[in-house]
Amino acid sequence: MRILTLATLAMMATPAMAQDKMTLLLDWFINPDHGPIIVAEELGYFADQGLDVEIIAPADPSDPPKLVAAGKGDLAVSYQPSLHLQVAEGLPLKRVGTLVATPLNCLLVLKDGPIKEISDLKGGKVGFSVSGVEEAVLGTILKKNGLSMDDVEMVNVNWSLSPSLMSKQVDAVIGAYRNFELNQMEIEGVEGKCFYVEEEGLPAYDELIYVANKDTMDVDKITRFLAATEKATQYIVNHPDESWDIFSATSKELQDELNAKAWVDTLPRFALRPNALDHGRYHRFETFLLEAGLISERQSIDDLAIDLSVEK
Repeated sequence: MRILTLATLAMMATPAMAQDKMTLLLDWFINPDHGPIIVAEELGYFADQGLDVEIIAPADPSDPPKLVAAGKGDLAVSYQPSLHLQVAEGLPLKRVGTLVATPLNCLLVLKDGPIKEISDLKGGKVGFSVSGVEEAVLGTILKKNGLSMDDVEMVNVNWSLSPSLMSKQVDAVIGAYRNFELNQMEIEGVEGKCFYVEEEGLPAYDELIYVANKDTMDVDKITRFLAATEKATQYIVNHPDESWDIFSATSKELQDELNAKAWVDTLPRFALRPNALDHGRYHRFETFLLEAGLISERQSIDDLAIDLSVEK
């Protein structure tokens, strides 16, 4: 018993191992898209990896990648389409992991409205929030259906995508998320219909990714971060109801019908292997942007993204 007592006392006298601090900048306020991050935090998976992760929601959604590029954060949640443009502009960013592995974007119309097929948009109005990529996305969709950008009028509706559609200010909106706007409209008693971008001529892409500063990133810490979120994703897939309870308990703002519906729709889209990199996917999206005139030259995949499981 004396040996056990001494061992116990020794353990009590030993200070806890200091955890490595990380700063993660989200792309938006906390929502079901961030499920693996929040579940990893709540279940102690970050702590198990020796990490103390500070999770910050931005005041401006465009800021996080810029802040990481400026060395003011370790990781940012961002978007694959944006990454291609930001690297082309010279920002020292690199994709190090994937959060949501499928497009969420869609061309959204009223289910009982006049737009039954995309070709019906000729002469119509299309709302958008962010210029650039969204216009290129819409142009590709229209071309596949026998139209061009000259056949529609673009209307900047800021972030009021579904409200502008429901009020019939526009005939369609591009940039709507299938896991949110569709549910928001249904809750308000208006059925929507999504034309999925990856079924209308767009190459598939990762909607949400983790980006780091390629010159200063700490590979070891990021690898441990991804291991924690991978474990959290496995828990979410295995225990969808329990994980929703854990996630929603973190904030009263999350405990509503919209977030509950969005959770169910987002769950199958989380990256099961956040480290894994599909080189072909990034190459095809580079080609799309090049042909759309949004970049002037092709960038190598090594300049855009890395698979840290291989690097490790």
